[in-house]
Order: sequence, then C-alpha cells, then structure tokens
Amino acid sequence: MTNFTLEEKDSFTVLGIGTELTSDYTDYAGINKEKADFWSAVKQDGRLDKLKAVATNDYVFVVNEAVNNKMMHYAGVMTEASLPEASRVIQFPQGEYLVVSGEAETSEALSNMLTGMAFGQVLPEAKDFAYVGGPNASVEMGQRNGLVFGEMWIPVVRK
Repeated sequence: MTNFTLEEKDSFTVLGIGTELTSDYTDYAGINKEKADFWSAVKQDGRLDKLKAVATNDYVFVVNEAVNNKMMHYAGVMTEASLPEASRVIQFPQGEYLVVSGEAETSEALSNMLTGMAFGQVLPEAKDFAYVGGPNASVEMGQRNGLVFGEMWIPVVRK
C-alpha cells in the first residue's frame, strides 16, 4: 500500500486561477489533456508567475474542486493578496487531511501520480476515514536530485 499519513491542518486559503473541466469525470484521458492544456497556457501567458510573485511560500497548488456542479481545476498559491487574473479564493477547512507524498520528473507527472495513489489506492482501501468532498490539492513543494517533490492533501473525516 502507498505510504500516507493523516495530519491535522489549520484552515488555509489558496488564491487560484482556474478552468472548468468539461470531460466526463470517467474520461481520464480527456481530463488529463484539459489539465495539461490549462497548465501550458498559464505558464506561457505569465499568469502562473504572477501568482507565484504574491505567494507566502514556494508551494504551487494544483486544486480540484466541485463548484456549482462543475468540475473545476486551479493553479494556486497560499497568499493573502488578490490578483485581477485570479478566479477564486479557495477555502480549505481546518481538520484532518490524508497526506500522500511522492516525487516525479515533472510537475504534471507528480500531480497525476499523487492523485492516482490517493484516489486509486489509499482512499478505496481506507477503513477508518473517508473523503466526503471539498477541495483537494496536489502541492508541489520543490525540487531535489533533479525530481519535483510534493504531497497530495485531501480533507477526510473519521468513519
């Protein structure tokens, strides 16, 4: 089984630039293409750099959240600032979080790997806790030995 921890986290806010994912939630290839296209656009047009410039730390958040029955995907950072380009202030609740750690060759590979491990392995096998919705995030924390490392943070409740 994948290595994971359960951690208590204070509530926090992520400022995000987002896009609606329109592929069916079971169409992983379609969803991954939409996400890749979005990340390519925010990197090329400078919006990601603008977000990073107002961040309180070096973390880059890849946030997934259901908003008004829409599947939303965001690039975000922790900050108290606001930006005209930002489309949402995402509130993460105080409480217990499933934390899955990993490293990969690229940011995209890291996010996909952590999401797969968390939702494909840990949560389906969990007996004592469950994800009941709310925003979840893959958090890119830095680089070491040529790899990108980070964590997936998913709010959970005890069963």
